Amino acid sequence: MAPTLFPRTRTRTATDQEFTPEPWPEIGETWKPEGVIVTQRFLGLAGAVVLVYTADAGVHGTYYAVACLGCSFRTRSNDGDPYISSEQAGGEIANAHAAQCRALPRDLPTRPDDDTAREIVRRRLHSERRSDYDTTVYLTRFHLDRLALQRSTEWLEEELQRLADEQPEFLTAKPRAYGTGTEFTILCFPKD
Repeated sequence: MAPTLFPRTRTRTATDQEFTPEPWPEIGETWKPEGVIVTQRFLGLAGAVVLVYTADAGVHGTYYAVACLGCSFRTRSNDGDPYISSEQAGGEIANAHAAQCRALPRDLPTRPDDDTAREIVRRRLHSERRSDYDTTVYLTRFHLDRLALQRSTEWLEEELQRLADEQPEFLTAKPRAYGTGTEFTILCFPKD
């Protein structure tokens, strides 16, 4: 029996911990970056892999992102919706991109050192900061950064807490009003 490009896998949820990924036939190895759950992968026209992925389910459910490992295409939104809320919608976006992407495959992203990962988090937070209102930090806002970060949700929460302790004029932390956990808020730019 000839090997297939995409081995048969079962559909799973972000909380399914028993799944062991099969080797990627395109590269001959399994890549499972920390903090990322790859749910689907598509092959572009010239061999670049397009991923549908998620992270741990957040307070408001599971959301998905799509990224091409050959070009710079990344998205966490779907036709005007701020989030991709289903694996199927993510698959449709990834498939559409793979059908027209002519990027060659690149090496898999390497796991950055902690200082580089912290800088990625700081850049994301600064891009979310507004001049006229405070902004609640949702971990889903980091979905596009998850492939670059390659860190767990726990690491991300600890880093947010560390930043809140070190820079309370920029980021605050308080117990979540509903449920468990911590709510982080980016404070608006100070008014002169």
